[in-house]
Amino acid sequence: LGRNFLREVMLAGGSQSPYAKVMRGQITLCQLFSEVEQGCQQRATSMATTLPPTFSVARAFEQMAAKGTLNAPLLRAARMLRRKGFKTCVFTNNWVDDSAGRVFSHPRLPPGSLISPAMGVLIGPTRGSLVSPPRRPWSLQAPKAVGQLSPRWSLSLFLQVIFLDDIGENLKPAREMGMATILVRDTETALKELEELSGVQARRGEEPLPTACDPSNVTHGYVPIRPGVQLHFVEMGQGPVVCLLHGFPESWLSWRYQIPALADAGFRVIALEMKGYGESRAPPDIEEYSQEQICKDLVVFLDKLGIPQAVLVGHDWGGAVVWNMALFYPERLRAVASLNTPYRPADPTRDILERMRSYPAFDYQFYFQEPGVAEAELERDIGRTLKVLIRSTQQEVGVGLRGALGGAAEGARAPWLPREVLESPSLEPFQPPWMCSVCPALGDPAGGPLNWYRNLRPNWNWALSARDRKILVPALMVTAGKDVVLHPNMSRGMEEWIPQLRREHLEGCGHWT
Repeated sequence: LGRNFLREVMLAGGSQSPYAKVMRGQITLCQLFSEVEQGCQQRATSMATTLPPTFSVARAFEQMAAKGTLNAPLLRAARMLRRKGFKTCVFTNNWVDDSAGRVFSHPRLPPGSLISPAMGVLIGPTRGSLVSPPRRPWSLQAPKAVGQLSPRWSLSLFLQVIFLDDIGENLKPAREMGMATILVRDTETALKELEELSGVQARRGEEPLPTACDPSNVTHGYVPIRPGVQLHFVEMGQGPVVCLLHGFPESWLSWRYQIPALADAGFRVIALEMKGYGESRAPPDIEEYSQEQICKDLVVFLDKLGIPQAVLVGHDWGGAVVWNMALFYPERLRAVASLNTPYRPADPTRDILERMRSYPAFDYQFYFQEPGVAEAELERDIGRTLKVLIRSTQQEVGVGLRGALGGAAEGARAPWLPREVLESPSLEPFQPPWMCSVCPALGDPAGGPLNWYRNLRPNWNWALSARDRKILVPALMVTAGKDVVLHPNMSRGMEEWIPQLRREHLEGCGHWT
């Protein structure tokens, strides 16, 4: 048939070719298949040849889509540029995909995929053409940018834009609007040109951390649950709700990297500050921190925000809340995920305290039982406490929490914990009220987070009432190979109780997944 047989059929007719019409959105993808199939038959006849019996344009497109891959080096370069303050954008095609398998709906390209951390804006299908930009205004800003659209296709705003494409025809209108352009023939050459134009070393250097949210640039909210109980949360994004529940000794900032990633992926992200932490109230009664009461409060929280269902993601104690919500309030959940914290049904044949004493790694929880004792030690030097508890993976292995509190060295700073956070004079971003003897802002006594540990038997008794239930919502369990307290072995057999369980494992990760 010849090397360019299919291409020539696709482009035959110029502005009225099947390719041009599908790019303008005048025909759908299935209509394209039909027109190209007919064109191939006609062209084969004119060449005095016959198409193979198995010839199928639709199947050819399906195979092409299935084998398509993302350009990882270019995405890494885009992430580096974004970290350096550049705005980044990716164009998708304009095809109206009505095929049965959604062949070109870009399953790998939606926000939140591998592209999301690299590209801040995704410009999806429009009625216009990529080759001839649409005339409609865009509610987007274009300061220093890489492929970032201007609000009104203004020439002056494109002077600092770099447009990359592997189709030379697409670069012409970009140059006419004042953009710098790069024709991507091969990745290495394109990256060299990108470095020259941007001034950023895009081909080497350490992979940058994901984008973290700025506490001053997220929406803060406060939900009164009942007298004396109020929960603080931050919010970002629109779409299905994902609630993030932190553990001990943390705050909503533990999710600072995940919040923008999930928002970019098309979700409404709500990161709670759990009861007793940060700007959430810390009621004095120990019973306020039982799992039963925590879950009841969470249901009220969802009710007051008008959220009928949510995905819950929890770490440490937040993971325990996730499993209990799935047991007792499954109608409020779309799915759940737990980081490090496994699920085990309550065992009525063995007292919970007796069982916990069989795990030396849980000794610290008994140390936390007497009100005032652990508080005094933790509050003595807030900075050192945080450095000891939130240590790097290398230092975490083999160090029990009780041993750390008893005089262990501070250890190496975890690379994901910014130095400026730990070295801040006030440590305010990670300083919940329980680390002061009194929280002057709220007038609540200390001990809130430690009170979570002082409900072991009430939590067990509550769990016994659901010991025969299974968790039926879709669930994800993420284990960490170097977590010395919540070891992956503790998650064995969860499938028996959670039929829709999916697992992931991070071998080189400690407790701070």
